[in-house]
Amino acid sequence: MKINVKYLGIYLSVILIFSLLYIKKVEPLHSFSLRFNDLNFLLQDKMPSKEIVFISVDEKSVNRFGRWPWNRDILAKAINNLNNSNILLFDMVFSEETDNDNLLIKSLQNRDNTICGFFLRDKASKAISEEQADILSDSSLERLLSEIGDKRAFIQGSEAEVNSENILSACSLSATFSTLRESDQYLRKYPLAFSFNGELYPSLGIQALRVKLKSDLLHVSDNSYKLAKHIIRSDDKGFAQLNYYPLSSYQNYSFLDLYNNKLGFLKDKIVILGITEVGVGDVKITPMGLMAGPLIHYTFISNVLNDELLHVNTILDIVTLILFLLLPLICLKIDSIYRRASIYGLSYILFFLFTKIAYLYLNLYVDAFYPLIALTLTAISSESILYQAQEQKSRFIGNAFSSYLSPVLLKKLMQEPERLKLGGEKKELTIFFSDIRSFTTISEKMKPEDLTQLLNRYFTPMSDIVTAHNGMIDKYIGDALMAFYNAPLDVENHAGVACESALEMMDKLSLLNVELKKENLPSIDIGIGLNTAEVVVGNMGSNRRFNYTVIGDGVNLASRVEGLNKVFKTNIIITEFTKAKIGDSFLTRRLDRVQVKGKEEKVMLYELLKDTEQNRTKVSRFEKAKSLDDFRRLAQKDVVCEYFIKKLS
Repeated sequence: MKINVKYLGIYLSVILIFSLLYIKKVEPLHSFSLRFNDLNFLLQDKMPSKEIVFISVDEKSVNRFGRWPWNRDILAKAINNLNNSNILLFDMVFSEETDNDNLLIKSLQNRDNTICGFFLRDKASKAISEEQADILSDSSLERLLSEIGDKRAFIQGSEAEVNSENILSACSLSATFSTLRESDQYLRKYPLAFSFNGELYPSLGIQALRVKLKSDLLHVSDNSYKLAKHIIRSDDKGFAQLNYYPLSSYQNYSFLDLYNNKLGFLKDKIVILGITEVGVGDVKITPMGLMAGPLIHYTFISNVLNDELLHVNTILDIVTLILFLLLPLICLKIDSIYRRASIYGLSYILFFLFTKIAYLYLNLYVDAFYPLIALTLTAISSESILYQAQEQKSRFIGNAFSSYLSPVLLKKLMQEPERLKLGGEKKELTIFFSDIRSFTTISEKMKPEDLTQLLNRYFTPMSDIVTAHNGMIDKYIGDALMAFYNAPLDVENHAGVACESALEMMDKLSLLNVELKKENLPSIDIGIGLNTAEVVVGNMGSNRRFNYTVIGDGVNLASRVEGLNKVFKTNIIITEFTKAKIGDSFLTRRLDRVQVKGKEEKVMLYELLKDTEQNRTKVSRFEKAKSLDDFRRLAQKDVVCEYFIKKLS
């Protein structure tokens, strides 16, 4: 389909607007995208690493020791129950010194793998001391900072709340447990590091992995890092895409059980100590629901150990978007809206299934929301373009054919405008010609305006009969009418329908002549010729101005046959080809085999008659006539004309 430049401009504008929405991550569209892709996690059946355990300060613990914060001696006693092979992570800060710090400090000093946490904030009432900053710097990622050469690749922290100097010194290492939420307040990504005070500090999860794997975090490429044999991919700000596990799959034990030394199986485990008690615990909103903050670190560490971090293929996302933006434009040539809709729906369903398979088996995060929006917007645009083009073509067809086709055929034609393409097609039609007898004599006796009015009175009912029988009026030629049946749309039993039209015209003409006689106007007599043949039918003009018509020998034969009514003194003559189509369903009288002008072979002609008792008798007598005398007797009864008498004389 040829598309107007204006419509194409609208389509391209939609693509441009969508591209801006996608690039700028405009809300609330971006939040919808995030939530839509969270459907992935409903399919998750993977289990977190068994090397990690979460010890929670829960309700049971608070019921035993009272509201948090506790006397730090309690923490010291519980920590002493851990094996020295454990890596202990504190998802809490001891920023104030107390009188009971000594046992906790001693307990921390006796351990080799204790990682204390601190968090970053925009503003703090108390700045960290030089001593704290100096101790903290021993935990920074010096090598990584030297490799990337620009700490701005990570988010900058303004202030920090860290452990007191004594506890900070007692810890083996420190790390930040700060995280950042998405625009919809959900937590889906985990930081590798933050920039603070001129240094690059690892997250709690990265620090734990450095100790566990006895390896440093190395920079591989722009957004790719390596820790031992594990590749960690991040976004431009150094955040990795988390792959959450079902909430019930995390190993979670009560602090009270650790205090009572009931967890003897923790050897060689990474132990995360955090708070879950309502009112003091850190709760995060995640795609899996509300989750204790320490489980975020748990998830990240497990993702790295199991190589299950999600990664994004930007090129794949862009290619997918381009395909879905262009798909409706490609489908513009498909005429059926149902086929187009099926292609749109099937394409997206297959893509949607691909995103889920890619997630489950490749840990590939493929956005499924923006392609859906891209397809929806461009499909609506393309369908609007098609609708406008169709409306324009339908109006053109309606205006061009409203006077020539029945409403039923016109409606079908407007639904299938491709049938009116420039050029012709071979098709079997029944061609109709009619002509007023002695029209010259009539016209000489009437004023032009009266003659025009008479023709209008004649052509109106004749034309209505053609269109009522789903025929198409080709043209009016003076007092002649040309029409055909079975184009531009199929008409079942078109030969029979054309014969019915001809007979009905004769009945209508009889009624019209009664009216004309009352008005002292000349009566009208007509001749009709019908022929069924394979001819060329179609738009024989140009793209801007066309003449939907028929051409071929079959058309010429119908015209010649119509003229022979004068010779045979008949009103309706059909050819042997039309007769072959209608069989014996109509009353006909065999006339003669005649060689018409332009035809080398003779053609058998038949008179088409209304099926009445009188006409059946007429046909019967004619068929029984065998001699010249028989035909002369028949002539007296007005059954034959001089043509047959002369032929036999």
